[in-house]
Amino acid sequence: MQDRLNQLQEEALLQIEAASSLKELQDVRVAYLGKKGPITEVLRGMGKLSEEERPLVGALANEVRGKIAERLQEKQVLLEAEAVQKKLAEESIDVTLPGRPVPQGNDHPLTRIVQEIEDLFIGLGYTVEEGPEVETDYYNFEALNLPKDHPARDMQDSFYITEETLMRTQTSPVQARTMEKHKGKGPIKIICPGKVYRRDNDDATHSHQFMQIEGLVVDENIRMSDLKGTLEVFAKKIFGADRKIRLRPSFFPFTEPSVEMDVSCKICGGDGCSVCKGTGWIEILGAGMVHPNVLRMSGFDPEKYSGFAFGMGPERIAMLKYGVDDIRHFYTNDVRFLKQFSPVDSSTEK
Repeated sequence: MQDRLNQLQEEALLQIEAASSLKELQDVRVAYLGKKGPITEVLRGMGKLSEEERPLVGALANEVRGKIAERLQEKQVLLEAEAVQKKLAEESIDVTLPGRPVPQGNDHPLTRIVQEIEDLFIGLGYTVEEGPEVETDYYNFEALNLPKDHPARDMQDSFYITEETLMRTQTSPVQARTMEKHKGKGPIKIICPGKVYRRDNDDATHSHQFMQIEGLVVDENIRMSDLKGTLEVFAKKIFGADRKIRLRPSFFPFTEPSVEMDVSCKICGGDGCSVCKGTGWIEILGAGMVHPNVLRMSGFDPEKYSGFAFGMGPERIAMLKYGVDDIRHFYTNDVRFLKQFSPVDSSTEK
């Protein structure tokens, strides 16, 4: 029986060496160490041995089993490593091949305009302020010198949530809140970008939701000439150094005097064309000196402080600067439209 065990050991080790795959190795394991294998049969026949032979055969059987199991484990590790190397060789990647182009996104044209305007005014010493889009009637109207019976409070013009709450119709409430926070002490130099909402029928030039950027300066000895100089710097920066501006008298409840600013037409250079309707000028924004009542309601002494304010629509500026003929293009998320403002040459995309 001892000779049989030694023979089984030699046969098993030879087959282990000959195994070329993990499956073949598993077959050898089952054949020799399984419940129906020859080593198990030898152990079952030990009852027929004498008491002197039984411990010797048992010890030898365990030794043979251990050597076979040890060699199986070593061979398994070797075959697994070979399998990994083979797989790596078959699935290798040629890193010298050109990669697939990935289309890149870009800033929305309105985002570009807002950032450009913000950068300009931050460079002039302004800070950027924000406020809630759901506003109270007081800050949206009353604090801006719009009494209860003012036409702008018409329920048909504004999105009212309750009698005292509405979607803000302008970013001017941010100005009122900022002045209130300063508790009557200047100076204040801010711009207020953000979304506003008005009940309007959407068409090529109107939208129920749009953006505004308003500016406010409050300090001692602020004059209309300061406002004009600021607006001139703005126009030349946004529309070009050769642009000219003009101020026309107008009316806004929160400024006195009030003006509207026109910029010379970029298309015709001021000679008159279809874009400017033959006038040579295009209206850009409204502005004026802060009304004494607005200063007083926010805690400022109008005898000591004065200021100017202005408000513009980024959509209108973007339409003029980029030649866009329909405001709805900014909100439909048409990739064909947005690609026109990409800094990446779209012709390289596959």
